[in-house]
Amino acid sequence: MPLEIHQFPCLSDNYGFLVRDTATGKTACIDTPEADAILMQLEKLGWGLDFILNTHGHPDHAGGNEAVKAATGATIVGPQEVTRIAPLDRVVAGGDVVELGETTFTVIDSGGHTLGHVAYHDAGDGVAFVGDTLFALGCGRMFEGDPEQMWASLSRLADLPDDTTVYCAHEYTASNARFALSVDADPALKARADQVFAARERGEATVPTSIGLEKATNPFLRAPVLRPGLAPAQAFAEIRAAKDSFKG
Repeated sequence: MPLEIHQFPCLSDNYGFLVRDTATGKTACIDTPEADAILMQLEKLGWGLDFILNTHGHPDHAGGNEAVKAATGATIVGPQEVTRIAPLDRVVAGGDVVELGETTFTVIDSGGHTLGHVAYHDAGDGVAFVGDTLFALGCGRMFEGDPEQMWASLSRLADLPDDTTVYCAHEYTASNARFALSVDADPALKARADQVFAARERGEATVPTSIGLEKATNPFLRAPVLRPGLAPAQAFAEIRAAKDSFKG
């Protein structure tokens, strides 16, 4: 049976996600950006909470762990780096599996934004929760990793089926689109950017996205095309450096 996904805004530009296995009612939240917002959404939906699935150890992703666990008794699952700010009940890394009722999440190594960053892929429902590794028209800044690690992580995500629905953790798409237009003149990007700007003017979310759409229009996944003649990781590094200094 399908996974039910409830997305909601929190903090200044984060998204929270509550996911429920409809066969069993088992429920998880992806990261804990804002404990009060998560608990309010659970109450509104009438859901309990069985798991917290952390993608990485930044405070806007794991900072609510202890408060949410105290209120719900949820089991906290995540990469080892999360223990820098909060305890974990189970440590996971790339290749591990997390069962949510009848839903199976495969853990994908997606380090680069942080060294131990992970993503959670539910192949049965064709969805992936990618934290701060891949954004709509963007990717995470490399706070700990290097271009080789980040490119390898993005490549793992790009290898997922094109129709995979991608839930990234921030509403950065309009600013990402402005940068993308500065490095890529592809008409498909221009058309998508126009849609993004219009959606944001209407106050609409631009998340989720899809692997296929990102492969077609995201300058970080298109880096080898935009910087021909360079090794893929080097091409990515050039695009990422340009984004880091972009003022538009």
